[in-house]
Amino acid sequence: MPIVPFFAAILALLFFALSVRTLRLRHRLKIGLGDAGNSEMLRAVRVHSNFAEYVPITLLLLFFAENLGAPTWAMLGLGFLLVLGRCSHAYGVSQARENFSFRIAGMAMTFSVLLAATAYVFWVYGRSLLG
Repeated sequence: MPIVPFFAAILALLFFALSVRTLRLRHRLKIGLGDAGNSEMLRAVRVHSNFAEYVPITLLLLFFAENLGAPTWAMLGLGFLLVLGRCSHAYGVSQARENFSFRIAGMAMTFSVLLAATAYVFWVYGRSLLG
C-alpha cells in the first residue's frame, strides 16, 4: 500500500488547521487582506504561506520517489520527518517571543526530506541512463 497518500492526508489536515487559524485571526482583528502591520497576523500568514510553499513540491517529490521504488521504511521516515518539520516550523514562527530553534529545526527537516526525495529521483534516473 502506498505511503505518501497517508502523509498527504495528515498534512492536508494541518494545512486546514493553519487556514482556519488564519481566518479566525483575520476575523478577530478585522483584517481583510495582508497583515495591516499586525505582527500576530504577519506570523499567522507566514506560517500558512510557508507551509503552502514547501509542502506541495516536497509531497510531489516523495510521490515520485515512492513510485520509482523507494523502500517503505524510507518513505515512512521521510513522511514522519516532513510532518514533524512542518509542526516544528509552525510552532516556532507562531510564537511572539520566537525561539528560533523550532523554526530552524523545522526548515532543516523540511529541506532534508525535499533533498532526500530529489536525490533518490536523480539516483534512479542516473542509474537507468548509465545502465
